Amino acid sequence: MARNLRPIVATSVAAALLTGIAYSRLHTHPGLRATPSHVSVSADGADHLVTILRARYHLPLDSAGIHIAGVPSSSLRLEDRPQGAVALYFRTPVIPGHTHVAITDHSSSISVPITLTPNDTDSFGDGTPDFLRLHSATDRDAFRRWFTALADHAADAAPGQLPPEIVDCASLLRYAYREALRQHDDRWYAQFAAADMPNLPSIEQWSYPNTPLGLGLFRTRPGPYLPSDASDDTFAQFADAKTLISSNTFWVSRDLSAARPGDLIFFRLLETDSQYHSMVISGTHSEWVVYHTGPIDKHSGEMRRVLLADLLRHPDPRWRPTPSNPNFLGVYRWNILREE
Repeated sequence: MARNLRPIVATSVAAALLTGIAYSRLHTHPGLRATPSHVSVSADGADHLVTILRARYHLPLDSAGIHIAGVPSSSLRLEDRPQGAVALYFRTPVIPGHTHVAITDHSSSISVPITLTPNDTDSFGDGTPDFLRLHSATDRDAFRRWFTALADHAADAAPGQLPPEIVDCASLLRYAYREALRQHDDRWYAQFAAADMPNLPSIEQWSYPNTPLGLGLFRTRPGPYLPSDASDDTFAQFADAKTLISSNTFWVSRDLSAARPGDLIFFRLLETDSQYHSMVISGTHSEWVVYHTGPIDKHSGEMRRVLLADLLRHPDPRWRPTPSNPNFLGVYRWNILREE
């Protein structure tokens, strides 16, 4: 009888061992699953919830133990959820295509393919597509700091050192706007003398000219954004002051207290040929304006930086930025800085 028990005992021991191994694997190698496992999101530069991560067998998952590769880490955000789940957020690029994220914990890894779909939404109907708008406060602040730094740098330039393209007020705006949207890497800094430009963070959502519009940067005619605008001449590298104010910026106020660094003030000389003129609000407390005069008589004009307090006392009342001055159009802000 004892001999007959041996197979049963051996079988029971083996079963127990296998059960123990399975239990151990269950707890030390839970595996990962993503819901959904294949994602389609808009290529609009915004922050998107792309998937929910869970460990198999309903075991808790902690974001601290998760590593993600495949896309820039600065575009990712993990958020712990109830019942041991982790939400993965992804700030998408603005150019459609395909990518994937490789997600790893201490014991396993999975890959989640992501399809980046075109997005032609223009939430404000102002002609600027949402993929160009800077969705994060960090990016909007980075743009403002770069835009004013470039305008100030132009005002400080020694004779003969001003970028050749800056010949009037509109060209100053185009230059500072375009260069503020660049990726400010070593190659970009190399064009300036040592210590000429500050060390500031670049915007992360996109960099010029890496958008569906390519080299096109300024909208050249009114109207909401349409898909065909990406392939015709609606966006260009050039826009005069009138086009900048009408199709690339929005009105904020005629009260200077509403101005922030990087905003613009516009004038329209009604007494002459309705010429438009622009100035950049600068300074930590929005206390300066920077501008190019444009040609003066036979002179090519010059860069100037003036305290707003002094501009308010300008000897020619046409240049005073006050609500009572019909030539003063008000404070304007770039469309890409509109907040949802």
